[in-house]
Parts: sequence; C-alpha cells; structure tokens
Amino acid sequence: MDTKYKRILLKVSGEALAGAKGTGFDPEVLSSVSKVVKRCHESGVEIAVVVGGGNFWRGRQGHNMNRTRADHMGMLATVMNSLALQSAFEAEGIPTRVQTSIEMRQIAEPYIRNKAMRHLEKGRVVIFGCGTGNPFFSTDTTAALRAAEIEADAILLAKNVDAVYDSDPAINPNAKKFSELTFKEVLNLGLKVMDSTATSLCMDNDIPILVFGIADPENIVRVLCGEKIGTVVTN
Repeated sequence: MDTKYKRILLKVSGEALAGAKGTGFDPEVLSSVSKVVKRCHESGVEIAVVVGGGNFWRGRQGHNMNRTRADHMGMLATVMNSLALQSAFEAEGIPTRVQTSIEMRQIAEPYIRNKAMRHLEKGRVVIFGCGTGNPFFSTDTTAALRAAEIEADAILLAKNVDAVYDSDPAINPNAKKFSELTFKEVLNLGLKVMDSTATSLCMDNDIPILVFGIADPENIVRVLCGEKIGTVVTN
C-alpha cells in the first residue's frame, strides 16, 4: 500500500462505534475498523487514536450537573471506548497501548509524550483516553493537541457524516458539501468540523484535517493513500 502519510492521528467519534444502535458498542463496527487499521499498520503507517465518548455520555446530558463533573464522566466514557478498541485491535494481532490523561495505572499507562513516541516508533498503535484530562475541552481538542505533540502528518477525522456541509444534511437535503476548506473559512463560517479551539490549534500548527465518513471503514485506507473523499481542511 502506497500511503501519503507516515504518522497519523485517527479521531473516531464515540457515536461511530455505536453503529445503528446509537449507544454502546457495535461489535461489527469495532471488528471492521480494526481490520482496516491492521492493513494500515502493516503498511508501515504509525497510528495514534483519540476516541470520543458520546455513545455513553455527553457533557450536555448533565443538565443541572456541574460542568466539570459532567466532563469528568465523559472522560471515563472515552476510557471504556479506548479499552474496547484495544481489545478489538489486539484480536487482529495489532500491538496496542492505551494511555490516559488521568492516571488509572491498573487500567492503562499514564500519558507521557516520550513514551507514546517510543511506542509509535516500535510499531505499536497508541490510543489516548480521558481527553486532555481537563474539563471544558473536547476530544476534538485532544486530537489536535496530541497530533501536535506526536508530530503527526495529519488528523483523520472519522465521523458519521461523510464530509463537511454548510448545514446538517440529515435535516437540509440542499446542504452544500465542501471538498476543500481553509481553517479560517471553517472558523469564519462557523462550520461543524471540530470545535473552534481544536481548529485554531490545527491552524497554528499546520496540521491538515481529513474529514470522511466511517460508515465504510475502507475510507481510512482511501484517505491514507491520498484519495480525494470527504473534506480536506488546511491552511
């Protein structure tokens, strides 16, 4: 496989892991994503993963709950998803490590940048859980931050939607699809690619974001090989 990128950060939404069920895990989704990641891994690409927690909990579900506590619950949801992905990857024979921003040593390694880099260089997939470890920051921001820290060539943003649109295509059948955007356009138009903090971080560190649909996990391979699908966001 002739890939365009040597080291990537794959951001997978929690909802994507739920599949049609909407909540929890869909074993078929976990299995199909793992098989594709294995092919990418075997081609020599260094892979880090950030996974959301929306299939279990979203901070805004807390209603009158303190935002900090609600966000901490969301971080724990990402750990469950990280462990599920680790099990699915290892079932395919992919060496995998989970690192968390909040220490839970009986479950995973604490996040240490140098150790994560060493794992990647050794051919291990590294999954980052617990977001940034801080409330008020999304897993999108985590993806941008970790991508900058590990010097990733690109962020692969695997979503339930196949690209970036000017409005929700599930509601508006005439929604305009974008194939290419700049970070400034995303911010100025208020487009729902990543939150503004994550978008600004990618812009400042010149990390391209490749947005595509995860309904067909083969899209991960297509994007890695430079095929133009979904939306590309760059400076």
